[in-house]
Amino acid sequence: MTALFFAAIGMIYTRTHTWLTEQLGGLLKVLPFISTVFVIAGLCSLGLPGFSGFVAEVTVFMGSWQNPDQWYRLATILACASIVVTAVYILRATGKAIMGPITEKHFNNLTDASWNERMAAGILIAGIVAIGVAPFWLYHLITPGTEYIIQHVGKAVTLK
Repeated sequence: MTALFFAAIGMIYTRTHTWLTEQLGGLLKVLPFISTVFVIAGLCSLGLPGFSGFVAEVTVFMGSWQNPDQWYRLATILACASIVVTAVYILRATGKAIMGPITEKHFNNLTDASWNERMAAGILIAGIVAIGVAPFWLYHLITPGTEYIIQHVGKAVTLK
């Protein structure tokens, strides 16, 4: 997700030469593929179900909620509430940069993603969706290694 976000932002910057959202706007009209990639990365970042960001957030929230300590539970509730702040930030940035009228006349001459940019973004999106739709294949892949690490860390902690 982070790689996809940085790639989309890099593609936008390469074409517009600005980081400022106030100077962006209407990019969906001239850069439809890059804008779509930016929106997908944003939706993944805010934890939309079906994307890897949702799997990561739910795993952390469920794991922290399982601790019966009231402070863990309070921290979990506060962390869940922060999802709203993230959603507002991501959707607002997307709306300003991608939607609306074109703010700069020279943006009309921008070119959309090249074939290699499309291929790289497509591979990242496929991974994001694969993890979001079927996270258990990854879980079964990493479980043996993580159990080994947990066992050895647990032994090291009890030796102290």
